[in-house]
Amino acid sequence: MSSMSAQTVRLSGQFVKDAKAHAAAEDRSIPKQIEYWAKIGRIAIDNPDLPYSFIQELLIADNEESVTDFELTR
Repeated sequence: MSSMSAQTVRLSGQFVKDAKAHAAAEDRSIPKQIEYWAKIGRIAIDNPDLPYSFIQELLIADNEESVTDFELTR
């Protein structure tokens, strides 16, 4: 299980506005949208040869697996 800790981070107003728009479109909270972008960035840095579309497909597949696991264990 991952441990979570609260941190205060200063973000530009425009960044938060963009995150809010994307979060609404993707049905995420603003913090979850920012976490999602950070995860994509981390994967891209660790795997510079992977195109964004491939990274996005990996994350979608990972989320589908999590949903399936949840539904099976309910």
